[in-house]
Amino acid sequence: MTQKKQTALVVCAGRGVYNAPELGYFAKHHSDKTDLLKRFDEQRHAAGQIPIAELDSADRFSISKFTRGDNASGLIYTCSYGDFLSINREAFEIVAVTGNSMGWYTTLACGGALTADDGFRTVNTMGAIMQEQLIGGQIIYPIVDADWQVNPFVKKKVLKLVEDTPDLYVSIMLGGMIVLAGTQEALAIAEGALDPVQNRYPMRLSNHAAFHSPLLKPNSDAGRAALPTSMFMQPDTPMIDGRGHIWTPGACDLHALWEYTFGSQVVESYDFTRAVQTGLKEFAPDCVIVLGPGNTLGGATAQSFLAMGWRNMTTKSDFTLRQQNTPFMLAMGHEEQREMALHARSLAA
Repeated sequence: MTQKKQTALVVCAGRGVYNAPELGYFAKHHSDKTDLLKRFDEQRHAAGQIPIAELDSADRFSISKFTRGDNASGLIYTCSYGDFLSINREAFEIVAVTGNSMGWYTTLACGGALTADDGFRTVNTMGAIMQEQLIGGQIIYPIVDADWQVNPFVKKKVLKLVEDTPDLYVSIMLGGMIVLAGTQEALAIAEGALDPVQNRYPMRLSNHAAFHSPLLKPNSDAGRAALPTSMFMQPDTPMIDGRGHIWTPGACDLHALWEYTFGSQVVESYDFTRAVQTGLKEFAPDCVIVLGPGNTLGGATAQSFLAMGWRNMTTKSDFTLRQQNTPFMLAMGHEEQREMALHARSLAA
């Protein structure tokens, strides 16, 4: 008797997920995808960039090298797309794809709106443009308590700070975090105004520009000039963007998709929380699969569905208990959960 496939919402990682523990991620998990890596590295060679294979096989992790936009973007995309290809299609039916920030470019490839190679071309080009200009920066700050419940007073304070500070913007709504973008002066004001949390926050993100803010219009213009509409095609899987908008296969205005990708997606706030919640409400998947590398995005993804009380889960305690029994979220950067995504499994309703 054939086992019924489980439906899955796939979530693509953004910047900041390939760190020292992830060194060698592609080589470890995707030794069967050397042809894919070779094609991507041909693009890197042509651009005079360090090959992805060389970065992934480095002896040690260097923050200054690995967090650069022209290195991090291509490296993360390669690992994430490799994970996407590895999901067991005999066990899972992928009903929609979404992602965080840079993960939108990966979403385009996973959803079929770009080929794998054009997806790499896109993320690599935009990463290089960001690094060349490096306009402004980003900081990240939590708005939830220890049990992942949103503190409305903290959230209100952060949003009021943005309203009152010139050149400071909400970059990403990231589950239990808000990422702020701005000029160096605006970020310094924010860092001074926000109460320290866990001796970590507010945290300045290394080698990050002021993405998803009006400050990045030069990057938007450069992206439009470098990456043509002709790359785009009708997706084969629904894609959910940073506004919570669904791009439906067979019904996409490809120019509008190009315009969003290199226009408003770059210069306007990215609501990852809404994207995840839209995926759950509209597609009601049996599970959520978060692509690697790493498991950094797992918390933000879980916090996004806890905020809407999905399947009666509202707290970190609820989520942890569910994960121990019948996991709803499978993070491919987590070894045990990765095995579940690679092999047939059953999920409780």
